[in-house]
Amino acid sequence: MNEPSASETLVIIGNGIAGITCARHVRKRSRRPVVVISSETDYFFSRTALMYIYMGHMQFEHTKPYEDNFWAKNNITLVRKHVQQVNTASRELLFTDGTRMFYGDLVLATGSQSNFFGWLGQELKGVQGLYSYNDLQRMEADTKGIANAVVVGGGLIGVEMAEMLHARGIHVTFLVRENEFWRNVLPAEEAALISRHLREHGIDLRLNTELKALLPDGNGRVRAAVTTQGEEIACQFAGIAVGVSPNAEMARQSGIACERGILVNEFFETDQPHVYAIGDCAQYRTPPPGRRAIEPLWYTGRFHGETLALTLTAKRTAYAPGPWFNSAKFFDIEYQTYGDVKANAGENESSFYWQHASGKISFRAVYDAASKRLTGINVFGMRLRHELVDRWLREGVNVAHALENLASANFDPEFYKTFEADIAAAFTAQTGIKVVAKAKSWTQIFKRPQHT
Repeated sequence: MNEPSASETLVIIGNGIAGITCARHVRKRSRRPVVVISSETDYFFSRTALMYIYMGHMQFEHTKPYEDNFWAKNNITLVRKHVQQVNTASRELLFTDGTRMFYGDLVLATGSQSNFFGWLGQELKGVQGLYSYNDLQRMEADTKGIANAVVVGGGLIGVEMAEMLHARGIHVTFLVRENEFWRNVLPAEEAALISRHLREHGIDLRLNTELKALLPDGNGRVRAAVTTQGEEIACQFAGIAVGVSPNAEMARQSGIACERGILVNEFFETDQPHVYAIGDCAQYRTPPPGRRAIEPLWYTGRFHGETLALTLTAKRTAYAPGPWFNSAKFFDIEYQTYGDVKANAGENESSFYWQHASGKISFRAVYDAASKRLTGINVFGMRLRHELVDRWLREGVNVAHALENLASANFDPEFYKTFEADIAAAFTAQTGIKVVAKAKSWTQIFKRPQHT
């Protein structure tokens, strides 16, 4: 049997969701050799589950969706090395151990890295972000036996770190620059809802507060955080969660065009022949309608991998992601967002908001003020069926249609209390548009989308 030539080989740098999805879908559609390179771990794991390892709910082995022999069985070669440079002229990778590898096509899926903004003391032991498995191991080692921690940054990684530390009985002071948690993303009511929830769990939430410096003890470890108001907060660990940036430096040093991320067109092609970029490290030259140039999310990484696999198997396909979607969990409250829900309503938008008396469940529908076309939904403490809401947004249904059929979208488990009638009544009272909640309809749920 002849060995595959280098010109046939697809090499993917990065074994996160984007790179691995691309590898799996190329394998489904072709027999070309696939090599996946990672310096982080031997095998793909669920990055979103890192917090549950620390909290004792899972072990690392549980986060691997595939058995270790899956890759060899599917003729996907895994390589544990670190790439130092790409020679795009000779289609060659140079590793830090001095070895080399040729490629036919190259996919850069190198992910993100935590942001640090040059604070005094940010290099101290016990100061870190949370993105990689190595970060989790450092956090595990540096929080043993400590009493107090500070978390900086009011976003999704910040609340994850706060919950992780709180689960170990560590007192958490949470520094948030905005006047409510994640207020730069969430409307005021939802931001206040989560701020209350964090405090109910015993998190010392400090709003309108920024980090100025981190102070050392006599052994090079952090002993306190100093705020811009001059307050000194004792801590033995500081979690830095002020966002992430594309991990694009190796590509930049290799002469591949970059700005904040690796620049790609709608086919994920870089400025170099046979070199592509997907996932957190990619930056669209022209973002798809309604999307940002860089989208560091698990869901988008998966879609990137699926789309690029088509192009790499002779079906050149542009990325067309459709309506925005994201989900998260804030301690006990689940969150889903669909379409375009801004922190502050746009000029031509109307926004309907309902909140349960418990203060832990809410629903928001955003719609065009003139046409009443639904443009976005936020839900907290309840789950909606992604396929149906995505279809509503793609088809541009009237907001009244969505409110009437909310029971069909509800994806909460059986026997959960439902609130569709309350939400419909509140919408009628607020807007004057009469809406009566309908019962769940399997016809609605499985209706064929009009856009396909």
